Amino acid sequence: MDVSTTTWVLTVVGLSALIAVDFFIGRKPHEVSVKEAGIWTVVWIALAILFCGGLYAAAGGGPAGEFAAGYITEKSLSVDNLFVFVLIMAKFAVPTIYQQRVLMVGVLIALVMRAVFIAAGAALISTFSWVFFIFGGFLIWTAWKLVREARAEDQGHEEEAYEENRLLKLVERRFPSTSEYHGTKLFVVENGRRLITPMLIVMLAIGSTDLLFALDSIPAIFGLTEDPYIVFTANAFALMGLRQLYFLIGGLLKRLVHLSYGLSIILGFIGVKLVLHAFHEAGVHVPEISTPVSLGVICAVLVITTITSLRASRRQQEREAETSRD
Repeated sequence: MDVSTTTWVLTVVGLSALIAVDFFIGRKPHEVSVKEAGIWTVVWIALAILFCGGLYAAAGGGPAGEFAAGYITEKSLSVDNLFVFVLIMAKFAVPTIYQQRVLMVGVLIALVMRAVFIAAGAALISTFSWVFFIFGGFLIWTAWKLVREARAEDQGHEEEAYEENRLLKLVERRFPSTSEYHGTKLFVVENGRRLITPMLIVMLAIGSTDLLFALDSIPAIFGLTEDPYIVFTANAFALMGLRQLYFLIGGLLKRLVHLSYGLSIILGFIGVKLVLHAFHEAGVHVPEISTPVSLGVICAVLVITTITSLRASRRQQEREAETSRD
């Protein structure tokens, strides 16, 4: 899709305005209710649908379908990311009223990092077609890794706490910090010493984790579309509703017991799609998977995964209830 500089500028300005509105609404620390989270989740999804409709009207069904497939994939990967966010919030004992501020900054960090990754990925793809082999192989490996992690969790070997990465460990060793939160302040001065607060540390935790998530999500969406404009907007719309989604489905996350299996199927499927495309680019005559087929597979896997997860959770609850009665 040929996107003019003017369209890019207007899109970035429009998304920045939406982010500013979201930040203004959530600037005052407060405990987000399910009603508030639900309303804004619907608003963000509706805006994504309107944007998809605009793409359809301006460029046709092809780009609109690619955006829809990319948006749904990124949204589903974002839901999986929320599991880690829950662990991070628990690890650093973030007060409920400050959690939305942490997530908002985390989303901003993720948007910036993914914009850089998208630009780099687009440049590599336009120059070296063999990059599709690397992206495809990485996604297939990630899918296998997700399956192994999911099986370990089913057997009760999952990690119970969030493990800090090297960046956080380095920050905590090198920079003195307070043991208590001071509102949303990142730095405070105590006894003449400038100290960092747990708020800054947890924001670094969310941001650095977003960086790792981008390593999966960017190759995945490039497997659905090579258009940088669609890749960027699909990521932006998927991320901007992440904060509200955290508060809306926080209790539901534990019931999505098969989500990792579903995401592994999706990532593996996109990985195979990328490898086939790489062979096609190399001049080898192999079948390619169309965008409508990709969209159908992604939606079907997510629906089936959600249904089986809820059924498994309900059966587990029934077994626990029977055990408690005995």
